[in-house]
Amino acid sequence: MLTRWLDARLYPSFKSNWDDVLFQEEVLSVLRAEYWLLDLGAGAGIVPQMNFRGRVARVCGVDPDERVTVNPFLDEGRVGTGEAIPYADATFDVVIADNVIEHLNRPAEVFSEVARVLKPGGMFLFKTPNKRHYVATIARLTPHRFHQVYNRMRGREPKDTFPTRYRANTRADIARAAASAGLRVDSIQFVEGRPEYLRPFALGYIAGWAYERAVNATSV
Repeated sequence: MLTRWLDARLYPSFKSNWDDVLFQEEVLSVLRAEYWLLDLGAGAGIVPQMNFRGRVARVCGVDPDERVTVNPFLDEGRVGTGEAIPYADATFDVVIADNVIEHLNRPAEVFSEVARVLKPGGMFLFKTPNKRHYVATIARLTPHRFHQVYNRMRGREPKDTFPTRYRANTRADIARAAASAGLRVDSIQFVEGRPEYLRPFALGYIAGWAYERAVNATSV
């Protein structure tokens, strides 16, 4: 009851997948009709905001999960990994990755592969958690099985919950991975939404709300 009251007071216009909505807006802001786009880690297509089919000339996806081949958001899906992207050099104008970077074992290799398949002047846009955020800290301190159970409570199947590494999830780590691949970091934005992990606890919820307001009031 208290959680619902706080929801109504603190986040009256909250929408689920708010972070994917923001990321979608960022991607749409750079797309052109003639572009080829690669969704790295496209999976089965369970996030509707990542559907850019019809907005560009061609949308391709790569994922180790074979369900990528039937992803309805793609013109073509290929089974593969970020360390060995199964496309030729200079194929894409834009590469995107939605909540993928935190799962990488060898992010520098993936960044190099992204640079290889991008056309000159191409863009790599990704959304990923901040390693220093309290949620990422909790994730590093708890077993993967806990993440599967918790995400199932939130409506996500265990097969769609993957181990996290956080090896390119700070400003410095991203800069190093990008530099090693010959990529330039144009911007990094820090955004915060409703504190989902803290909502069951009133004091935690309020602390998370204050943290969110502080982050969103800061331009970085």
